[in-house]
Amino acid sequence: MDNKVAGTLIPLKYEGTRLEVLNQLLLPQKQEWVVVSTLEEGWKVIREMKIRGAPAIAIVAALTVAVQLRKQIGTLRSVVEVREFVRNAWEYLCTSRPTAVNLFRAADDLMKRAETLVRETTDPKEMIAELIKAMEAMLVKDVADNKAIGDHGAKFILDGLAGGDRATVVTHCNTGSLATAGYGTALGVVRSLFAQSRLERCYCTETRPYLQGARLTAYELTVEGMPGTLIPDSAVASLMSTRFVNAVVVGADRVAANGDTANKIGTYQLAVAAHHHKVNFFVAAPLTTIDLALSSGKEIAIEERPADELKSIRGVAIAPEGIECWNPAFDVTPADLITGIVTEHGVFTPAELQAKVEQLHKLGL
Repeated sequence: MDNKVAGTLIPLKYEGTRLEVLNQLLLPQKQEWVVVSTLEEGWKVIREMKIRGAPAIAIVAALTVAVQLRKQIGTLRSVVEVREFVRNAWEYLCTSRPTAVNLFRAADDLMKRAETLVRETTDPKEMIAELIKAMEAMLVKDVADNKAIGDHGAKFILDGLAGGDRATVVTHCNTGSLATAGYGTALGVVRSLFAQSRLERCYCTETRPYLQGARLTAYELTVEGMPGTLIPDSAVASLMSTRFVNAVVVGADRVAANGDTANKIGTYQLAVAAHHHKVNFFVAAPLTTIDLALSSGKEIAIEERPADELKSIRGVAIAPEGIECWNPAFDVTPADLITGIVTEHGVFTPAELQAKVEQLHKLGL
């Protein structure tokens, strides 16, 4: 299936019986495609962060299951066997990364679809075909949703500017085409501004310890010719005090009902700096990232990564042996530091988020 967006990079290739993932650990120095042919390989590329970004993780998991289901045609002899195969596959893949809600939302949606099909058909081949169709549809929908997020976010930012003024934006981690099926969420907002010739500059943080900003966001900006500047994580407050910034736009791995947002570690301190300097702070994420089952960010499980990821870079030690490490992958930004949450259906304040999302859910969205 074609998930290409003109002029942008792609994080995966999928052709029905074959799934390949771009190994983002090696970017920008090397482009290496990893074939995902088993559930174990799907789990591994997610866990090891060869693929990352909440939307992309969910899609790779879904397509991993789709590839495996095709292999089971003729082997799974009843719809109940198909359902149990899918259930076991998703339960296993969901153990790879605990914070990104998109993965769990995809598993829940597809298991509901499986339960419906068990009641509607007795043909396992028909059930497999319908489940694969649903999983492949996620790829197409994600790109369309990301474009809508980009346009809504750009419009909201530009509405606050005079005439033809161009926007200066700060972003964190990588939320572009490499973190999604294509186009991106927060970086999709930057892309939309650029497409309208209204982007002055995008400042991207290096994003320690995995350097997703330096390796991936800076890569996307340069490849696509967008005006970008890489800065140390520790330079954000200084940037805001010495150079004019219109907005901060970040992604999200999980948004609670009250608007509290879990995102890549360092997002919280970025929001604090933005609040102090009166810079608008936006979270860009699809509805699938919003978890109304959680009343606040206090209920979000925060993944902790191995100490070696903090103490070394690509196998080269940068810290002494024996030092203890605390290496959380995410932090939670309180809702009162967030100006708006940009979704594919518009921009909502944290105060109105739950009511708006509930309305959308009632419409089947």
